[in-house]
Amino acid sequence: MYGVDASPSLVSAFQRRWPHTPIKCEAVEESAFFGRTFDAVLAWGLMFLLSASDQRKLIGRTSEALKAGGLLLFTSPAEAVTWNDVMTGQSSRSLGAPEYRRLISSSGLAVVDEYDDEGKNHYLEAVK
Repeated sequence: MYGVDASPSLVSAFQRRWPHTPIKCEAVEESAFFGRTFDAVLAWGLMFLLSASDQRKLIGRTSEALKAGGLLLFTSPAEAVTWNDVMTGQSSRSLGAPEYRRLISSSGLAVVDEYDDEGKNHYLEAVK
């Protein structure tokens, strides 16, 4: 397991919980992802905090960081919408599930599942 987060307080909390797990405090848009490839990438509550162009780039970069058969799971509303995120106060935007499916496919991944949880969080799961 590895972690990347731009928030020093979240990185600190992560280090307290998993002191032997590598984590970098950096923007995911600029991360080298430890120069590794991964079996899975989880982007929980992240994608929609990025600009539309950064979301598009990150899906492609994530595909490059996945091993063959690797999984990507991320959350973002199914509808194309903008709002202010409650936790961060940042302007947030979902590109919408149809656009995410298109980006996933054009990045060499295939959507294998898409669902909502009881809290109405929307998930997209893809495999390389």
